[in-house]
Amino acid sequence: MTILLYELAGTDASRPFSPHCWKTVMSLAHMGLPYKTVATPFTQVPLVEDSASKTVPVIRDGDRVVADSFDIAVYLEEIYPDHPSLFGGPGGVAMARFIERWSQLTVHPFLGAAALMDIHGMLAPVDQAYFRQSREKRFGRPIEEVPGDRDQKRAAFQAGLEPLRSMLSYQPFIGGTSPLFADYIVFGAFQWVRVVSPFQVLTADDPVTAWFERCLDLHGGVGRRAAAAA
Repeated sequence: MTILLYELAGTDASRPFSPHCWKTVMSLAHMGLPYKTVATPFTQVPLVEDSASKTVPVIRDGDRVVADSFDIAVYLEEIYPDHPSLFGGPGGVAMARFIERWSQLTVHPFLGAAALMDIHGMLAPVDQAYFRQSREKRFGRPIEEVPGDRDQKRAAFQAGLEPLRSMLSYQPFIGGTSPLFADYIVFGAFQWVRVVSPFQVLTADDPVTAWFERCLDLHGGVGRRAAAAA
C-alpha cells in the first residue's frame, strides 16, 4: 500500500522545502516504503485530512493518519519492523529526541531567520500574506528586517556546529557507520535552506558540508530531487 505524504511547498511543487517534511521523506526512503507526495501550500495545511494537524508533514497509511515528523518516524518503526530501522533500538529514539531538541533550538533559529525572505519569495500571494502576518508576529518586526544581519551572524552559527563537526571526525553519520533518523533531523534543516536560498551557510571544506552531501546521495539521491536555489 502506498503511503500518502502531505508536504509543504510554494508555487513550485517540485521544490518542497519544509525541514520537517524532509525528515519524513528521508524516513520513508530509508525504510524502502512506497509513498506519494501531495504538495501543500501554507494556507491549505488546515484542510489536510479533515484538519488532522496545524502543520505538515502528515501521512495517511491506509486508515491511519499520523502527524509530526518524529511521531511519524516512531509509527513507521513500530508498524514496519521488517524494514530497515530508523532508530536502531529504543536508545536510538532517546538519542534522536536530544538531536531534535538541539536542532530546533540551535540550528533552526539562524537558518529560519537567514532564509526568511527567500521563503516568502517562493509563495503564492495568499500564502505570502499568511507568512508575513505569522512571521512578523513571531519576530516582532517586518520580515524584510529579519535576515539583515545574517552575514554577521554566520560565523557564530558555524562555530556552534563544532560538536557535530567533531563527532564527524569519528564516524560518517550521526547514526554511526550508516544514517539513522537523527541524521535526517539535522539534514532536514540544511536541506530547507538549500532548497529556498542561495545563501551559503557552510563553507565547502567544512566536514558538515561533506556529511550533508553524503546525505543528499542517500537512497538513490532522493534529497537531490528538489533543485537547489540558484
